[in-house]
Amino acid sequence: MTSINSPRHLGKSDLKISPIGLGCWQFSKRNNLAGKFWPDLDDKVIREIVQVSLDMGVNWFDTAEMYGNGASELALSGALQHAGKKPGDIIVATKWLPLFRFAANIIKTIDKRIEALNPFPIDLYQVHQPYGFSSVREEMKKMAELVKEQKIRHVGVSNFSEKQMRKAAEELDKHGLSLVSNQVRYSLLNRKIEKNGVLETAKKLGITIIAYSPLAQGILSGKFHDNPELLKNIGLRKNSASFKPEGMKKSQPVIDLLKELGVKYQVSPAQIALNWTIHVHGNTVVAIPGATKVLQAKENAGAMKFKLAEEEIQELSGIYV
Repeated sequence: MTSINSPRHLGKSDLKISPIGLGCWQFSKRNNLAGKFWPDLDDKVIREIVQVSLDMGVNWFDTAEMYGNGASELALSGALQHAGKKPGDIIVATKWLPLFRFAANIIKTIDKRIEALNPFPIDLYQVHQPYGFSSVREEMKKMAELVKEQKIRHVGVSNFSEKQMRKAAEELDKHGLSLVSNQVRYSLLNRKIEKNGVLETAKKLGITIIAYSPLAQGILSGKFHDNPELLKNIGLRKNSASFKPEGMKKSQPVIDLLKELGVKYQVSPAQIALNWTIHVHGNTVVAIPGATKVLQAKENAGAMKFKLAEEEIQELSGIYV
């Protein structure tokens, strides 16, 4: 298969990222409430996941303060150093959590983020979600200060609505900066951004959409449809409507088509789903699937090695709306 994993610009920035990055929430070491979502991965496994991702063409990694109170950032830095990477070789994105905080906390806590990721610089710093004690504009002012002080390179947001995204972009523009990304939930089974203005506005403003949960928490792998017994051991995911009988029945036609296309391209259903995600809207959407196993990381990155035909992309788009 022809490799088409050419890097894309992250928004209007000078950064070029692979269409698929690695989401690093699962490196949380079960620290704090957010970390409890995942098993405690051994450092050796984390290093192997990062290494195979690099080997397969992934050049950027997304983590966050919230992921184990910095445990994920520390693990990522360690794994990258173990792989022989140096500052500038790869791109690192992390996030500030605004919950119960004022915008001034962005300045107050940045040195902790820098220390956790040392020696790798923060190429993209994102506001993790829009629920804090300060306005979007105040948060962007503080982010602009960090760029001016060269403590971060670029500014992004996560889980922002169309209106919030516009406000963030407008404020950064006053400081001569661009909002480069909005990280949101997006997959074949979650198409909300196509209808609520987020995707349309991102295209207009040149903002990259970073799709998290691009495999709908594993549903798009097809394994739960093939073996319903697995649904007994899915932890917190069992509360999602997608994993309930009605939800599984609704997504069955999608799984069937993913399998059919997987046979044609000699890849897995998950790889077909990821390929759809990174191509359905041109270069606007990139994806950050996570991986708790080396094989998953290899499979995720392998989705960059081919491209679905346009009619196949459209067929997938129309089967679940």
